[in-house]
Amino acid sequence: MDIHEAQNEFTKRLSEDRLIASIKDPKSLDHFLESSIQSAFLLTGNISVIKRYVDLLKQHNRFVFLHIEKIPGISYDREGLKFIAKYVKPTGIVTTKSSLIQLAKKEGLLTIQRLFLVDTDAVKNGLLAVNDIQPHALEIMPALIPEMISKIKRETNLPIITGGLIRNQEHIDSALQSGALAVSTGKPWLWKRQVVTVAQSELTS
Repeated sequence: MDIHEAQNEFTKRLSEDRLIASIKDPKSLDHFLESSIQSAFLLTGNISVIKRYVDLLKQHNRFVFLHIEKIPGISYDREGLKFIAKYVKPTGIVTTKSSLIQLAKKEGLLTIQRLFLVDTDAVKNGLLAVNDIQPHALEIMPALIPEMISKIKRETNLPIITGGLIRNQEHIDSALQSGALAVSTGKPWLWKRQVVTVAQSELTS
């Protein structure tokens, strides 16, 4: 599967699930594999075990994105990205660093830029960067500012993922109704509930 096919398939899976599992500890790997969600952000592990985690999830036909800044032992440079692409072989990466987006794209990885809505300048400068670099998707945090999700969706053509501070199903629904393609959450009890909610909404639409 080339990068364009992978991007199309990832977007298709997100439109079906509307949820991404943020895996923050090894025990959550099992919870994720018991769910029907097809995509995960890995925020746990280190350089010695991360390939084993990625291989496990890919064996179950899941899309796996490494949050680079959360994986100890991997350098934030060209050699680090080459190691990830050639040895670990995830679907892609999540990062706050625009420079890593550029390097990862050159290595054939899907890329998700994480943008924190700290203040007006952060949003303005972040949008300038992502519209210039064009990651494959944009994750904005925290998710509990629905009007900002709508605003950012109008100002970029990128698929919008949002996460952070999600505590219940109502938070997820609000983010999706505001224009997010998908919501990321590390709460395993929400992974199964969201699948049911989406299925019910499709039946009634």
